[in-house]
Amino acid sequence: MNSENTYYATGRRKTAIARTWIKPGNGTITINNRTVEDYFPTETARLIMMQPLILTNNQESFDIKIRVIGGGINGQVGAVRHGITRALIQADPDLRPTLKKAGFVKRDPRSKERKKYGQKGARARFQFSKR
Repeated sequence: MNSENTYYATGRRKTAIARTWIKPGNGTITINNRTVEDYFPTETARLIMMQPLILTNNQESFDIKIRVIGGGINGQVGAVRHGITRALIQADPDLRPTLKKAGFVKRDPRSKERKKYGQKGARARFQFSKR
């Protein structure tokens, strides 16, 4: 993509990382060289991903190219939403208060807690036997 009028941002959620490039266009979105409908088959995932564009009325204003790696479907959707939000703020800083009020600007810090040694999981213990 040409660097003129192209805005880049990185979005993260859980272990997923989405590199996002937006440029003025007609609303075409490609994720890992596939269409949105092909990459995210569920309507809910597509709706979550499009929230920043719908909120700012920019569905048809930008062409978006996304490279996403790691995580599962929910993590990737959250990472893509975060990346789109950050790229929109770069393109138009006046959108920041609207996106911040909706809670899209801050990275979601929740991730899986690590398993501890001597335990079955992060918090679950092995079953205790008294006798």
